[in-house]
Amino acid sequence: MDEALFMQRALELAHKGSGYTAPNPMVGAVLVHNGRIIGEGWHHHYGADHAEVNCLRNVVEADRALIAESTMFVNLEPCAHYGITPPCSVRLVQEKIRRVVIANCDPYEKVSGKGIEILKQGNIIVETGLLPEAGLWLNRRFFCFHRAQRPYIILKWAKTREGFMAPEDRHRFRITGEAAIQLSHKWRTEESAIMVGTTTARFDNPQLTARKWPGKQPLRIVIDRTLKLPEEMHLFDDAAATWVVNEKIEGLKGNVHYVKLDFTDDLLPALLKKMAEARLLSVIIEGGANLLNQFLERDLWDEARVLTGSVSLAEGVAAPLPRNANLVYSSDIGSDRFELFTHLQNPFTYPKSGTPEL
Repeated sequence: MDEALFMQRALELAHKGSGYTAPNPMVGAVLVHNGRIIGEGWHHHYGADHAEVNCLRNVVEADRALIAESTMFVNLEPCAHYGITPPCSVRLVQEKIRRVVIANCDPYEKVSGKGIEILKQGNIIVETGLLPEAGLWLNRRFFCFHRAQRPYIILKWAKTREGFMAPEDRHRFRITGEAAIQLSHKWRTEESAIMVGTTTARFDNPQLTARKWPGKQPLRIVIDRTLKLPEEMHLFDDAAATWVVNEKIEGLKGNVHYVKLDFTDDLLPALLKKMAEARLLSVIIEGGANLLNQFLERDLWDEARVLTGSVSLAEGVAAPLPRNANLVYSSDIGSDRFELFTHLQNPFTYPKSGTPEL
């Protein structure tokens, strides 16, 4: 029996919660008796029952007597603390599950080995480290947040074949096709926040919402040092919560939170700290060139998603160039090209087998 297949199934189930579980991790659980799956579950959204509880709930009555003789495969260590829901490790002990196989230990200080200890004290056989790289990649936002105390940072831009991301006069110019645009909207639903700079906001008037894919809307963040952006812009509507990072005022106005920071100091680390305090696990930076280059020059990024369209521009605003980067995946999306880069110091490895979800 290839037990890695059951862990792979747990990872697939976990990903169903993408975009909904933050600031919690994505977790899937599979209960197996003599090679047969008798229960499955995943964490659907923040505040709801965890994967292990849902897995046990989905065991049919005829199989419930088998629970104590079964193995649960779960991609993250069962929790050990009382939060919105009771600790899953205690529930597994109560169910007298025979064995638990785990991909990754939980980095959260209130768990971090404590869940495993509860299981062992409850006479449950515990094994760890099955498909750990796949588990780390799936929950890289969660692991980065708890290890580095900052959001996981994704840079994203589109460029022409010549390497330009906008015309010289910055008028709106469509670079990628509909499939790539839809994919970009899907990406937005999977992150806690989305950020642009002042110039991009002024010239593009972006909505920064996921309109072409169902899912949760990310927090919108715009850098506007002196508050010169007009309030008629899409960013100031009620379509999603918005942070306006500035040096003048702090406060709320409808769905807009004005976040005051010191621009004469080191702005990006201060902003990332503010985001971490708000429990934002990830942010996708969508431009413009100046803001993207600031993150690149500071080595403040974890992965970059670059879309190259089939259109041409004779001249324009030069797109950023990934630095200290590994190209880990590429594919065609219609007539466009997608490339995924990870930072050389990114500890989370993109799985080499198959085509795992981003």
